[in-house]
Amino acid sequence: MTVPEAFAPIPLSLYVHVPWCVQKCPYCDFNSHALRDTLPEAEYVAALIADLESALPLVWGRRISSVFFGGGTPSLLSGESIATLLAAFRARLPLIHGAEITLEANPGTVESEKFAAFRDAGVNRLSLGIQSFNPPHLHALGRIHDDRDACRAIEIAAEHFDNFNLDLMYGLPRQTLTEALDDLERALGFAPPHLSCYQLTLEPNTAFAAAPPPVPEADLCADMQEAIEARLADAGYQHYETSAFARPGRQCRHNLNYWTFGDYLGIGAGAHGKLTIPGEDSRSVLRQMRWKLPKQYLAQTAAGTPVQDEFTVDVEDLPFEFMMNALRLNQGFAPALFGERTGLALEGIEAPLQRAEAAGLLERNAERIAPTARGQRFLNQLLQGFIAEAE
Repeated sequence: MTVPEAFAPIPLSLYVHVPWCVQKCPYCDFNSHALRDTLPEAEYVAALIADLESALPLVWGRRISSVFFGGGTPSLLSGESIATLLAAFRARLPLIHGAEITLEANPGTVESEKFAAFRDAGVNRLSLGIQSFNPPHLHALGRIHDDRDACRAIEIAAEHFDNFNLDLMYGLPRQTLTEALDDLERALGFAPPHLSCYQLTLEPNTAFAAAPPPVPEADLCADMQEAIEARLADAGYQHYETSAFARPGRQCRHNLNYWTFGDYLGIGAGAHGKLTIPGEDSRSVLRQMRWKLPKQYLAQTAAGTPVQDEFTVDVEDLPFEFMMNALRLNQGFAPALFGERTGLALEGIEAPLQRAEAAGLLERNAERIAPTARGQRFLNQLLQGFIAEAE
């Protein structure tokens, strides 16, 4: 019997959150906490393994396509701890051959021996939070590294990894267009396989939201974005997602799984997960969140209850949830993917698709549904139509 498209296998990734940083950046709204005392490394590693154990009934028999250590600053962990975790993951869930294993690192916590240990542990992709090479801008962002640290970290990363990402930000306090492009040129000088370039935003519940810095006007930020995209295209990078640029074949597979509405199990303090639960004639999407505060997470995980909250996504909300991810991809998605990942018929959202097409926000044919250049620029407006349909 042929398996319907809606019941095709869904890829599964593993996200591992490490919540500590040397200090909290004023723009950061992630679940990260300044390390006040000694890192409870052994206790946290044990908790992560116990967390995964508790989730096995939901993912038993499935293979992991990618692992991503995010934070916080995962590079605060030792290579030995990363090796212990990856061995524990492999003992419980099979990883596909050549699985992408990414670890985020802060240039201010870089040592050559540590990067070598991460590589030897099984990490095969590194992501460096450079943000800028301009010392005053780094200071304004509250970063603990300077431009020399950034360059040294990239050199060490390139020595140990043939696949790495550099994070850059633009729209920084008092930044000019020339300065934004100077940062990009410094990054390109290292020939990174992947770049993430995104605008600084003043998120709620951050120090910058409480005391906003003098950031550039919206028109100048738009000029920065346009110039960065043009320069990267000229340098041979594919702009494949809203803020992601890659050499051919170097797209981040873990993030692509997010954008194509794949599944991901999130473990660690405050980690989020999205899992598709099969039924006899339907599928449901389960979203989970682990306990957010590190001490709370450690205590609750020791008690066998690492999940703080979980809920099943309402069927009428699935079109928006799918589009919120898939339409971040500049090339869009194959029409069949909607049914494969949601279990719903594409015909059920024909009306909002037509409205978006008529507004010049979307284009489609038998092979692709994708945002236009206008749709990429006004993504929130494009997505709004699918919220309205859900309601």
